[in-house]
Amino acid sequence: MKKIVLVLFIGLLGFGLTAQENGAKIKFKTETVDYGEIAKGSDGVRVFEFTNTGNAPLIISKVSSSCGCTIPKKPEAPILPGKKGEIQVKYDTNRVGPIRKAITVISNADTPTIVLKIKGDIKEPSRK
Repeated sequence: MKKIVLVLFIGLLGFGLTAQENGAKIKFKTETVDYGEIAKGSDGVRVFEFTNTGNAPLIISKVSSSCGCTIPKKPEAPILPGKKGEIQVKYDTNRVGPIRKAITVISNADTPTIVLKIKGDIKEPSRK
């Protein structure tokens, strides 16, 4: 009886490990985008690039930001294995001061929630 239980346990453990290897995986080129120092009113659009390194379609179900001054845009179609995708982020650059915002990405990947960051500093344009 002990041998049967042991064999079943090892079999279930092996099945669980195999199941974790299958599925979508998301790998971002970078998880932080640095705007650097930019002038007030500059282009506020930046892009987070990623690749589906798994073996199943990657579906980004939700992308949200930590405030209303940052508007993220997720891909609508699934990202097939080995293919690249992007999440666009538009920050309202009419606000002067430091940028420190978070963008939360929810997907069907093996890591279902990832927090991306944007940072930088918006300066008043210099007057001559």
